[in-house]
Amino acid sequence: MSEHARLLEMFHPPTYEEWRKEVDKQLKGASFEKKLVKQTYESIDIQPMYFEKDMSGLPHMGTFPGSSPFVRGAKATGAVINPWLISQEICCQDPVEFNNIIKHVILRGQTALNILLDVATLSGLNPAQSTQGDVGRGGLSIATIDDVAKALDGIDLGELPLFLQAGASGLAITALICAYMRKNRIPTEKLTGCIAADPLGVLSVNGTLPLSIEGAYREMAQLTLWAKDNAPALRTIAVFGQPYRDGGGNAVEELAFVLATAVEYICEMQSRGLLIDDIAQRIAFSFSVGSDFFMEIAKLRAARLLWDKIVGAFGGNNDSKRMFMHARTSRWNKTVTDPYVNMLRVTTEAFSAICGGCDSMHVGAFDELIRQPDEFSGRIARNVQIILKNESHFDKVIDPAGGCWYVETITDSVAKSVWKLFQEIEKKGGMFEALKQGFPQERIAETYAKHKKNIALRKDVFVGTNKYPNLLEKSLEPVQIDYNAFYEKRKSEVEEHISSIDSQKLKAASERVDKVAGEITSDLMEEAVCANLSGASLGQITQIARSGDSSETTIDPIQIERGAYMFETLRRAADAYAEKTGARPKIFPANMGPIPQHKARTDFSRDFFSVGGFEIIDNDGFLDIDDAFNAAIKSGSKIVVICSADAAYPDIVPPLSKKIKAANQDITVIVAGYPKDYVDTFKKAGVDDFIHVRSNVYEILIKLQKKLGIIL
Repeated sequence: MSEHARLLEMFHPPTYEEWRKEVDKQLKGASFEKKLVKQTYESIDIQPMYFEKDMSGLPHMGTFPGSSPFVRGAKATGAVINPWLISQEICCQDPVEFNNIIKHVILRGQTALNILLDVATLSGLNPAQSTQGDVGRGGLSIATIDDVAKALDGIDLGELPLFLQAGASGLAITALICAYMRKNRIPTEKLTGCIAADPLGVLSVNGTLPLSIEGAYREMAQLTLWAKDNAPALRTIAVFGQPYRDGGGNAVEELAFVLATAVEYICEMQSRGLLIDDIAQRIAFSFSVGSDFFMEIAKLRAARLLWDKIVGAFGGNNDSKRMFMHARTSRWNKTVTDPYVNMLRVTTEAFSAICGGCDSMHVGAFDELIRQPDEFSGRIARNVQIILKNESHFDKVIDPAGGCWYVETITDSVAKSVWKLFQEIEKKGGMFEALKQGFPQERIAETYAKHKKNIALRKDVFVGTNKYPNLLEKSLEPVQIDYNAFYEKRKSEVEEHISSIDSQKLKAASERVDKVAGEITSDLMEEAVCANLSGASLGQITQIARSGDSSETTIDPIQIERGAYMFETLRRAADAYAEKTGARPKIFPANMGPIPQHKARTDFSRDFFSVGGFEIIDNDGFLDIDDAFNAAIKSGSKIVVICSADAAYPDIVPPLSKKIKAANQDITVIVAGYPKDYVDTFKKAGVDDFIHVRSNVYEILIKLQKKLGIIL
């Protein structure tokens, strides 16, 4: 008998009943549900242990990777044959500099071209048609075929997948890229990737669109029809989950709103004559991946399951049911304070995305909230993916989460919750109507309010921001970009291009574009490409294609605010105060008794107040109340926190607090801890507040900052 077999004989696997009996014994009468069952922001109960029995009856069990409903992955081989694309966003204003960067990163492991466009280009405008602040802000400025040539010089678009974040419409920018390809005899049939146009996503964030929603759908249909025959491997429609997660929404809300948006696009494209298989195979999904490791894996797996169900309901074929999934590490949970911690956050998030089966991924640089990532931060972010692939060998495993009792169970729970919310949206008339009614905005705001409360209480922790702050850290300096100078440069370059073209030839080409602009055919794209070859600019094509489109689409946007922002404002205020006065606002800890008596609460107080940028005045403690009082007054601090043991507080707090208040009524006296039997007595003696593990840290700190005049 083998050693393994002997061990199994000696130690039989415990049953659930046996395990539960031991747990209840240790709980000593406390509630199992309250102590050990965690409820997530998605209102899903997470059990402390999962068992094989939990998977019984789950409808997706027993399926294979690459098979419907694709929970285990859209491809049978997972990442083994075709691993996920390393698709880092390239944020650079100037076409020539952009070209240098992309060549650099391709040599260092990047496998897809992920382009961010500036505000002007996303609006379909030339620099001269836009404002100074919009040209170059947020990404690459592109207006002419010459710009495309500079940006893509030496880049093989037939080999490198393209992920271009196009905003509300990708038609005009795609025409420019295809004109460049045709001029250089590169077949557009070789294009792969996605021209990521998501008008409802843009609307949800900005509250408005650069064209009417009908115009956006018309251009989406025109581009999709053209791609079907001319770039069959190119996706022309995208649905981004980032707006909903960046506003503080949960995984269920993100997925439900994403799927509702995709259904809206399918219906709108069908009403314009496209077939389900022509539509679904040209939709790409982009999800935000946050820090709840297993929940994010379950979300991505549930997304494929539900997409299979939706496309099947429309009559789509098996290929149409395969979801293409891009993942981006979340911005919502990243911090400006102690930003290097962001390196650790994105590592677990990238791991979640890979385990969940993403097809491409961007890992955010640790400093992306502060400045345009530089060579160092960009390399570190890119290498997160490369290490997970080449050193951790996640390209050698198919469906790494498959069969995990926990993951399989919450995948089902997420799918059921998403479907319920998705049906609510459909009852409201679809995603566009829901946005107009404010339903997604309200749901996101409600979830964010729950987050905000838990962040203020420090139940949700941002390391280095609302807990364990480092007041000695040196802030990263943002890179100052002279947008005014860049605007003038780009304006001059584009105007020089326009002045150099054959006006008669351009006029004839533009008239052909105008003639087919309102038709739902692929002719507009073809004529736009020809016009670009004749010298037409992005702004000219946009202007012709949208002539007569004057209807404005507006809604109340989703309020985007990162989770850590509230505490970052406290730190910024304290930093500004220190710069202005030459010293940080100070807290004097009246540490009473020997070190073992006060140390735990002294350390707690230090962490508590440092979060707000307060400096703690060190001392080894006091055995005498008069000594503590004298040191407190001498320190000049306007805030004194008394730290000691509960048993010692009745003899220490009232006399010390009374002496401090008698000397200076403006000094705030705080007790570390919450001795509930003495709270009223201590308040009568002059104690202003108590700090403890259930305190609302944010409310206390902002009140103290206001009292000291740090913030108004």
